[in-house]
Amino acid sequence: MTDSHKKLLYRIALTNIKWVGNITARNLLSAVEDEERLFSFSRKELMKINGVSARLADEITNPEVLRRSEAELRFVEKNDIKTFFITDDEYPFRLRECADAPILLYHKGNVNLNADKVISIVGTRHATDYGLNYCDTFLKELSAIFPDLLVVSGLAYGIDIQAHRCALKYNLSTVAVLAHGLDRIYPHVHRGTAVEMLNNGGILSDYPSGTEPERYNFVGRNRIVAGLADAVIVIESGEKGGSLITADLDNSYCKDVFATPGRVSDRGSVGCNKLIANHKADLLQSTDYFIQQMGWGKTNNAKKKEPKQQELFAAQLNDEEQKVVNVLKKQGNMHIDLLAHEVSMPVYQLLSILLEMELKGIVRNIPGNVVTLG
Repeated sequence: MTDSHKKLLYRIALTNIKWVGNITARNLLSAVEDEERLFSFSRKELMKINGVSARLADEITNPEVLRRSEAELRFVEKNDIKTFFITDDEYPFRLRECADAPILLYHKGNVNLNADKVISIVGTRHATDYGLNYCDTFLKELSAIFPDLLVVSGLAYGIDIQAHRCALKYNLSTVAVLAHGLDRIYPHVHRGTAVEMLNNGGILSDYPSGTEPERYNFVGRNRIVAGLADAVIVIESGEKGGSLITADLDNSYCKDVFATPGRVSDRGSVGCNKLIANHKADLLQSTDYFIQQMGWGKTNNAKKKEPKQQELFAAQLNDEEQKVVNVLKKQGNMHIDLLAHEVSMPVYQLLSILLEMELKGIVRNIPGNVVTLG
């Protein structure tokens, strides 16, 4: 077994430990610094780690963990599946900033999950012509302006599958996040679309092979749909449903949520109307409005005079603030998630720094969680 295969084995094993979720796994990684090293510890040594109980130490040292992981490694290699570990450069940086981000992702296909612009489109399984047509028009118009846009959804009936098919129709990359392992496609009738997506997008999951599409898995899937994107767009939703959970998750991640309004008499629009009324989503008026709110409009490449405020405070910038200024000077306006990635710091830390910089007049926030020099 090569070193890279051995490393992947222990990464898979970390996700196979009973009682260990993504947050606990991150804490364990922080304590031992290396996933392979964790499995070299004795039960007694493990119990010295803060938060590791006797029961958890027993599970980590259980030989069945590595046996299951070896089987999964064989599946990954046989089916040409790519993996993204939480510390990998290619791991989606927008998702990494979420507290409950998966430690390990399985992907089959061809896509850059760190595309410059990413949206997630979700909605009812019982879509009407209004919702289906809106989705088609929205992606058609966006594709003409942003041909490198990545569209994320969940491959479900209704709006989800429409988003994937329209993305393919207009030559956009599209990824389906699944609530089960990559050894199957659910629902099976969407298999053809899933296969077509492999050339420019693909399928993604944090569940190992053999995992059934159980009901509770879909909530876990929704956090990835929300976390991968700059914004979530809800196109038609009843009073309850997974798309509303995705919208709530996106709000908790401090990301943008948009919803298409509908007539008050339409059952399929109740959820969207409530999101808008409760200020949990911006009313999606048009494609142009969405672009404006996201701060994705065309930028003026002409050289601009450096703001006076920045000149006044240039000598007072600390190292972290200077790093932010340097990136914004080079890249221009940036979404806060992308900026956090560029300056190599978590979003919560960057927010604190940006607040201080905004008070000094060095930067300012514009609609769409976009940061620009003041």
